[in-house]
Amino acid sequence: MMRTLARIDRTLTCWMQRNATTLLRWSMGIVFVWFGALKLVPGLSPADAIIRASMSFLPMDFFIPFLALWEITIGIGLIIGYGMRATILLLLLQMVGTLAPLILTPQLVWTVFPFGLTLEGQYIIKNVVLMSAAVAIGSSVRASEPFDIWQAPHDRAV
Repeated sequence: MMRTLARIDRTLTCWMQRNATTLLRWSMGIVFVWFGALKLVPGLSPADAIIRASMSFLPMDFFIPFLALWEITIGIGLIIGYGMRATILLLLLQMVGTLAPLILTPQLVWTVFPFGLTLEGQYIIKNVVLMSAAVAIGSSVRASEPFDIWQAPHDRAV
C-alpha cells in the first residue's frame, strides 16, 4: 500500500513539476487578457474608478485604452510563452502602476492604515501574488532557452 501511494505521489509531483510553469503562464495570461479587455469597454472594469481617481493627471481617453492594450499584450505573451523576458518586464512595469494608488489615493485604498484595506485596496494588494508568479515564471526562462541572450558569446557555457 505504501509503495502504491509513493508511486502515485511521485507521478503527481512529477506531472506538477513538468507543467507548473506552463499552467501558471496560461492562467496569468488569461487574467491579463480578460482584465485588459474589460478596460476597453467604458465602465465595465471594476478598476476603472480607481484608475481615474489615481491617475487623474493623465488623459483618460488615451490612458485607459493604452493600459488595456498593455495588459492584453502581457496576457498574450504569457499565453504563447514567447519573449518571456520582455513580457515579464512589461508585467513588472505595469505592476508599479497598479501599486500607485497606495500612495496617490490612499483614501481609496485604506480604511485604517496600514492594515485595513478597502475592496479596491485588496484588489491592489493581491498583485503581490502576480509579481511573485512573474518571478517564478522568470526563474524558468533560462532552462527553456538554448543559451543566455544577455551574456556575451564568450561567457556562454556550451
